[in-house]
Amino acid sequence: MHLTDVTLREGDQIPGREFTAEAKIECARALDDLGVPFVQPGFPATGEKDREVIGELAGTTDADVVALARALEGDIDAALESDADVIETFVSASDRHLEHLLGVSRGEMLSMLGEAVDYVHDHGVTAHVTLADAFRTDRDHLVEIVETVPDVAFVSLADTVGARTPETVEECLDGLASHVAVDRLGVHFHDDMGCATANALAAYRAGVGKADVSVGGLGERAGNTALEELAVACAVDHDDDLGLAADALVPTCRSVLDTLGEPYGDRKAVLGTAIAEHESGIHTAAMLSNPATLEPFDPGRFGGERRLVFGKPTGEGGARRLLERAGIDPDSKTVAAYLDALAAAGPLDLDAALALAKEEFGS
Repeated sequence: MHLTDVTLREGDQIPGREFTAEAKIECARALDDLGVPFVQPGFPATGEKDREVIGELAGTTDADVVALARALEGDIDAALESDADVIETFVSASDRHLEHLLGVSRGEMLSMLGEAVDYVHDHGVTAHVTLADAFRTDRDHLVEIVETVPDVAFVSLADTVGARTPETVEECLDGLASHVAVDRLGVHFHDDMGCATANALAAYRAGVGKADVSVGGLGERAGNTALEELAVACAVDHDDDLGLAADALVPTCRSVLDTLGEPYGDRKAVLGTAIAEHESGIHTAAMLSNPATLEPFDPGRFGGERRLVFGKPTGEGGARRLLERAGIDPDSKTVAAYLDALAAAGPLDLDAALALAKEEFGS
């Protein structure tokens, strides 16, 4: 499954946010270095900044630079002028959106889409398509739309309002599988019900060819599928790094968020500094024996870090293992004395706890 990163476009659309062109360019280059195959930095028709960003990146990255455009000639012209590698044009798919957003009939939408894709291709540029509100659209209508654009590499189905769960995503994709090539489909999920990453995993299992992702889940409202969560889950469950430099994942994602001025919590999945921190005596003792005992994955595999904390909560088992690691005989008297020393000096990280053992009890 290929990834399209939409951090820089979706994040910039959050009310009150306005990323600078320089920040967008720096982040796009970092995501390119990570190995993301498609980076969507912006929507050129919305202003000069996004045209500048895409123009600066075009032809300088291994990733294909994607410009978003409505199925309108003016939008596509703005994307063409920015020299994007890919123009991703979008239309509404559901009856609800056709009536209340576009104000056009289904037939008019199909004509708009077909003409837009032809216009992109006539200018020698690759076209991708996104169908807004696709997961609340009748299956036969989706098949009709996909068949309208047979020369488009990827047609992405968007869960525009975050209304779907893994079960309903699987039902939709299973229903389409006998009518269209699933590996030609992409997906775009929002996290309004907390299901964006789980939905993308369901789509991965169904065999879709592409998924939109965002660093830290950054995006409108509750955000989008988190790049780092999807990447780690696919690596752990399917041994698939999705073409990314796995050991650079956490540092790159943290750097992108820092560059954009976007905070992430200590307990943010994958990225948080506290997710691989252990202090409980029972936990630290087990972690000293075998870290996999209490971790879903080795954080170092993705460029993260583990932190064991020792102090008053440290139990006899943990103290004994620390003493053994420091080359000190862990007799009961030494263990008791070391526990007192840890309680007085803690909290300490592993290196400091070992140093204390050697200082207090080493020969």
